Parts: sequence; C-alpha cells; structure tokens
Amino acid sequence: MINFIQGGIAKDMRGQIRFANDFDMSSVKRFYIIKNTDLDLVRGWRAHRIEQRWFYALSGKFSVDVVKIDDWTHTSTELSVENIILDSSKNQVLHLSSGYGTAFQALEPESELLVFADYGIENAEIDDYTYPLDYFVNRKK
Repeated sequence: MINFIQGGIAKDMRGQIRFANDFDMSSVKRFYIIKNTDLDLVRGWRAHRIEQRWFYALSGKFSVDVVKIDDWTHTSTELSVENIILDSSKNQVLHLSSGYGTAFQALEPESELLVFADYGIENAEIDDYTYPLDYFVNRKK
C-alpha cells in the first residue's frame, strides 16, 4: 500500500516549525538520510519483502519510482512503475508498506531524503533485494 501522511507548517516571528503530527512512529526502529552526489544519480532498485518504509524530503525535491514486487524469486521486468515527487515544501510523509521496490533521484541540488524503517539494521541482509537500474522496463527515464 502506498499512502501519504500530510504534515503542515507553523510560522511566526521566531521562524517556522514543520510537522507531521499524524505520523505514528511507534513502529520505527531506525532512520537514515539520503543525499545524492548530483542530480544525474539514480539510487535503485532496492526492495524489501518484510520491511516497510516512510520517506520525508528534508530539503529540495526527490523523484521516487515505486514498484510493487509480484514474485520475489522471478520478479517480472514489466511491472507498473509509479513515479512520486516528494517536495520538502509539501510536508508529506510517503509510506510504503512491505513488498515494494524504490529508486530515487534528487531533482534539486542539496536535496536530502529522510528514510524511516521498521526493522533494525541486522534484518537488512535477509530482506534486501536489489535489481539493476534498467530492470523494470516501465520506468520512465
């Protein structure tokens, strides 16, 4: 399942606070921040059979390609790929339940993407499925 948790922003003379008060983080075990070296780099494809993820653009914009994996042993190359733009000014958390693969590309210099996961790093070696960048033929270049 793909869904968005809408956040907001509060501003006054002291500055601003960005928030996502409806993001229940009780399942989160770890987080990391992605910052690509340039705008041409695409990170992907990486999929997780049991781990779910939440994504939040801290700064800038990211193009996120998402694919629902059909078969973990013989994954079809022709799966539908959905493109989502995460923009830090929109204050949205993208939630992907388990079973999805992703590829990311920064759309603005200095963009940073915050990623939350519901399993510890010790789970990574048994739940990390990678595919070449050109594996899914329906990905728009």
